[in-house]
Amino acid sequence: MIQEKYLNPYTDFGFKRLFGEEANKDLLISFLNEILKGECAPIVNITYLKNEQLPSLENDRRAIFDLYCEDQSGDKFIVEMQKARQDYFKDRSLYYSTFPIQKQAAHGEWNFELKRVYMVAILDFIFSEDKDETSKYIYRVKLSDIETSKVFYDKLTFVYLEMPKFTKTEDELETMTDKWLYVLRNISRLTDRPAKLQERVFEKFFRLAEISKFTKDEFFNYEESLKVYRDMKNCLDSSFAKGKIEGRAEGRKEMAFDIAHEMKESGSDINYIAKVTGLSEQDIKEL
Repeated sequence: MIQEKYLNPYTDFGFKRLFGEEANKDLLISFLNEILKGECAPIVNITYLKNEQLPSLENDRRAIFDLYCEDQSGDKFIVEMQKARQDYFKDRSLYYSTFPIQKQAAHGEWNFELKRVYMVAILDFIFSEDKDETSKYIYRVKLSDIETSKVFYDKLTFVYLEMPKFTKTEDELETMTDKWLYVLRNISRLTDRPAKLQERVFEKFFRLAEISKFTKDEFFNYEESLKVYRDMKNCLDSSFAKGKIEGRAEGRKEMAFDIAHEMKESGSDINYIAKVTGLSEQDIKEL
């Protein structure tokens, strides 16, 4: 039985309810404007785009984004909520960024001018190579010159938020970025809206997140989403730790199949399993 007052935003249902619905896009705009402050012009409006991206060739791998949208100037934004450890997540985020780049290719004569692409990843884990940098939880990445460290190309930006490293208490919150990270990290454990989060955007955020306000169907869908999240995260994290100990490529592949099997048994969508494990849809269908 669910005891929490507010939903878990790391669930598919929770994340899409808060950030993926047209009626609530002001929450996503506020979040992106804060996280990308100084990286892009202020976002006034966004349009949600189809989150499934098909490849140029029929047999190539497609991409399924958690959220994909564009702003008033046509710049593209991919927002991913990564719930558990995944090997090569940086590779995956780079691969995902190629889709909105390729889709801009114009027919006929074209001067190759591109709109900006931003990839924002909210991570419920810490990159193993970053674990010793305990105070750094936001990574902003662009193409830069190695010798001068100057940005060489500013139209491709990656922002990684390592949420487990964000440990500020309510009393330590100073900026809107602090407040957004705090609410994403802690809302499912809170019993009321903290005094430091009195901005109008958080009033709406907490209202949408209150489980007692769900309809019967919403409550059922949330329960199912929460079960999938918990099962998947436990399976992935424990299997990842096992794979690290084994340290073998074949062990990692076996781990991916074990995870896929458990997720398939629990009723997870094949496309979602492929996204999480990196396996092909055909491999998953044959399990």
